[in-house]
Amino acid sequence: MKGKHFLSVADLPSEGVAQLVERAYSMKRGKGERPLAGKEFALIFEKPSLRTRVSFEVGIRQLGGACTYLSQQDVGLGVREPEADIARVLDRWVDGIIARVFSHRSLELLTEYCDIPVVNALSDLEHPCQAMGDLLTIYEHKRRLSDLNIAFIGDGNNVASSLALACASVGANFTLASPEDYQIPAVVLEEARRRAADKESKLEWVSEPAAAVRDADVVYTDTWVSMGDEAEKAERIAVFSDYTVDEALVESAKPDFLFMHDMPAYRGQELSEGMIDHPRSVVFDQAENRLHAQNAILAAIFSD
Repeated sequence: MKGKHFLSVADLPSEGVAQLVERAYSMKRGKGERPLAGKEFALIFEKPSLRTRVSFEVGIRQLGGACTYLSQQDVGLGVREPEADIARVLDRWVDGIIARVFSHRSLELLTEYCDIPVVNALSDLEHPCQAMGDLLTIYEHKRRLSDLNIAFIGDGNNVASSLALACASVGANFTLASPEDYQIPAVVLEEARRRAADKESKLEWVSEPAAAVRDADVVYTDTWVSMGDEAEKAERIAVFSDYTVDEALVESAKPDFLFMHDMPAYRGQELSEGMIDHPRSVVFDQAENRLHAQNAILAAIFSD
């Protein structure tokens, strides 16, 4: 992974996904590394964020580096300036770009016009750093990743896409429960299915949340209205009205199931009021583990 971009979970071979989780687990437990000493990073954020921004800024400092935060008003990807020009300027100043963007194509354009690594901090297609933090959280609690049943309830969005790829890479079974028109994009699904076949794991779609949750080791949900989808808010809330994860739904999961949500969480929509603080909830472990997973990603890219 040294010197490479990280735009998708698929940028890693299947074996590399598990290895990265192991590295994150080791780094969290105190085996410190400072591979970013003397390195500078540009954080380009078209979308605001609590977890992503703070975890990257703290992590870069922990690993010995420094960073400059650039909002949409500061940069204007493809609006004030073409991505190509921005990439070629930053390429001369910094050692890496971490970008949280509306369009995945913006990331691809950045990689085409610079030689420094670009890390996807979220796009409309994928959220690979979140998926790696999710696998780390599951591994911490289950002490394994293969042969687990992961149920994702709701929109087949960027979070679901990256998690499907990640689960398929480590031999975990992944089931998405969503309305038919809100499945994982075909371009992601094809690669996830290939990886699942290699690992002899299952990758399924169902329309009924109860079918996905039955005997699940992990029950995961996410917002129905992502940033950029606000114009569809009323429609999405109506379409997903039967996909709320609540205490009754998770009763059919395994007794030691984990409840996961990448946050921010909208109580009364994708989850009931009490699920964040459910005894089986690990959502704040997830939030913490974004830091450690991202540190492992950066260490893998920049270590000698």
